[in-house]
Amino acid sequence: MAKMIRKNYLMAPGPTPVPIDILLEGAKDTIHHRTPQFDRIFAEAVKGTKEVFRTENELFILASSGTGAMEMALTNIVNPGEKVIVCTVGKFGERWQEIAKAVGAEVALVSGEYGDFYTPEMVEKALKENPDAVAVFTTLSETSTGTVMDIEGISKVVKAAGKLIAVDGISGLVAEPCETDKWGLDIVVTGSQKGFMLPPGLAFISVSKAAIEKAQNTKTTSFYFNLKKYLKDPLPWTPAVNLIYQQRLAVEMLLKEGMENIWARHAVMGKATREAIKAMGLELFSKRPGNVLTSVKVPEGVPGGKIVSIMRDEYGVTIAGGQGTMKGNIFRIAHLGYMSDYDVVIALTALEKVLRKLGRHVEYGIGAQVAMEIFEKEGV
Repeated sequence: MAKMIRKNYLMAPGPTPVPIDILLEGAKDTIHHRTPQFDRIFAEAVKGTKEVFRTENELFILASSGTGAMEMALTNIVNPGEKVIVCTVGKFGERWQEIAKAVGAEVALVSGEYGDFYTPEMVEKALKENPDAVAVFTTLSETSTGTVMDIEGISKVVKAAGKLIAVDGISGLVAEPCETDKWGLDIVVTGSQKGFMLPPGLAFISVSKAAIEKAQNTKTTSFYFNLKKYLKDPLPWTPAVNLIYQQRLAVEMLLKEGMENIWARHAVMGKATREAIKAMGLELFSKRPGNVLTSVKVPEGVPGGKIVSIMRDEYGVTIAGGQGTMKGNIFRIAHLGYMSDYDVVIALTALEKVLRKLGRHVEYGIGAQVAMEIFEKEGV
């Protein structure tokens, strides 16, 4: 039996693949961060990142994961004892809730089951029932389920109520449209290892004038993530110097492609993956699937954990399993960041191979055929 060369394909929703040019950028000499040379690099990285965020608001680069930016959002605009509305239909909505409780905030929930979504009407109802809430915390793309929310519509009802809105855009930003200023979003957070095509280690947070005003009257419960310090000096602590080299190049590459083109690319990959999954006789999990990843119900009689482990360990294709209550019940195929039509096809064909190995009959090539027909129709 011939033994094939093993290649690895990263099709998980973070970390995502990193272009070679960006990897090499990180190999440059580390320079001191308190120099004019680094000031220029940092300023260019911030400027480009603001363009990706579609904002003129203040934007800060943090040496942390995206969760650090979420904590910064909460600790700077919410005093202990103040009420917030947290919207959650998955693990990362739950993270907003966990951080809010750690801050000492009172939490009113807009919640649903994993795979579900919340609507502007649901948020509006919560605002009427909780007029003393100071802010609403939402998620653009719930990474644990692949569900995308109507942030534009939700922001309208939040702004009409005169409240602040914060958005977890950690997996959604770049892949999904997110118009920070046009939609009136007060805080948007994300991480480097998703749509930005970077290694893990950076987080980004944009902060509106209204959010800054609230922060000036908030007793910040964090030392490291103290917004007042960042407003005085955007580099209050030693930054991740080489990652910021990479960030500057990454946003240059994104803006050269164009945000509208990037959103369209993700939309086509998302559509092709979803239709291919259905053609394979499998069922989508999310009730409002987005273009970051596709979550799929594990077929009856097939061990969900083995789908993920065999694809990774035997065939070199890394996808993600379910999180929280969905562990073993779903698997997730990402089409996020530095990915193309051929990456999608590789993931689909590997999935067919694994399902057949686990006793689920799937016609070879049916997923790839459907996906390629969609790519062809869309002019890819």
